[in-house]
Parts: sequence; C-alpha cells; structure tokens
Amino acid sequence: MKCYIILIVFISAVDSFSQTAGQLVRRGNNQYRKGNFSESEIKYREALDKKPDLPQANYNLGNTLYKKQEFEQSISKFEDAISKVNDPVKLSNYYYNIGNAYYKQNNFESAVEAFKQSLRNNPENEDARHNLMLSMLQLKQQKQQQQQQKQNGEDKKDQEKKKDPADNQQEDQNSQKKNEEQKTERVEGEISIEDAERMLKALEEDEKKVIQKLEKNKENTRKKEVEKNW
Repeated sequence: MKCYIILIVFISAVDSFSQTAGQLVRRGNNQYRKGNFSESEIKYREALDKKPDLPQANYNLGNTLYKKQEFEQSISKFEDAISKVNDPVKLSNYYYNIGNAYYKQNNFESAVEAFKQSLRNNPENEDARHNLMLSMLQLKQQKQQQQQQKQNGEDKKDQEKKKDPADNQQEDQNSQKKNEEQKTERVEGEISIEDAERMLKALEEDEKKVIQKLEKNKENTRKKEVEKNW
C-alpha cells in the first residue's frame, strides 16, 4: 500500500469560451507544464480578469498555487471552481486536491472531509480512498499526541505540587534538556513506511463502516482511468 500523499494535477481543457480568456488559459497551461508557476499564475489571473467565473482558470490557478505551496489560496481557488461545475468526476478531482492541500497543512480533520466528498462524487477514485485512509491515520495519531501532551502537562503539575521547593531548581535543570528533545521528536519525527503500512491496516479495520458506506454508492468495481486534460 502506498504511504504518501498524491497530487494528481488536472489541467482542464479549454472550451469554446471567450477567445481572449481561452488564449490566456492555454498560455498558462504551457508555462505550468514547463514548471514556470509564477508565469502560469499571471496568465490564469489575467484570464479570470476577462472571465471571473471561468472554472478552468480557477482550478488551474489552484493547482499553480499548490505547487507554490500557497495552500490556503489554492483551496480558495478550488472552491471557486467547485461552485461553477456539476460534473461529479470533476468535483471529485477538485475535492481531492483540496484534501491534499489541507493535508500539507497538517489539517487532517479537514483533509478527511474533503476526501470523503471526493468519494461521494466518484466512489471509484482510488487515490482519494487511499488518501482518506492515510489522513484518518494521521488524524488519529495527531489526537493521540495531543492527548499525551495534555496528560504529561497534568502529571507535571501534580508532581510540582508534591515537591519540596528546594528541589525544584535542580529538577528543572535536569529535565529541561529532556523535555526539549521530546518536543523536537514529536514535531519532527516521521513514521516509517513499514509503520505506516501496519497502522493503515489497523485503521482500515477501525474505519470499516465508513468505507462500507461509501462502497454502497459504487455502481461497479472497475477502476476508471483518471482523466488527463492536456
């Protein structure tokens, strides 16, 4: 099982809308494919100046901002695109990228909801299913860490009440380095691929009811190829 977040970039094809806006979107797409994200951002924004409700330009701009790690702005543009389309496959893709943007911000609770929305629109989006499970894993781990930190703080307060004041200074000096090391470990530590796979399997059992509910919406089990838009 894959244990990394996936971003599938769907650069939307240009329909027969305003020629000027269409040209700007195509130029933005060309710059995007070259990795010139600042230039592609300019072209997409110029297209939106011509046609503000153009979903292709909003979505492609969202992808560009994601590449620039401007995740909050990218989410905003994906949401703008969502408000203008009804196609369930496109909606699934849009929510999928929103989930990835939330994941990058360690906002796993919002990522879970976005991936669920992606699957509601297209139950055959296997990448969204994988990232949903991974986000659930990370959310569970995050809550456990927060609970442990809270418990450690409460335990420390209880211990301080019982201590002889004369011992406090020496105890603080001895524990300061240890506490800093533990804090660093919590912030910077990453689970290994093997651990993630094991935890994902366990979480799949815990979240079996959620997945079964999503599976009821599937019309068949054949995996569809993801639409490529260039």
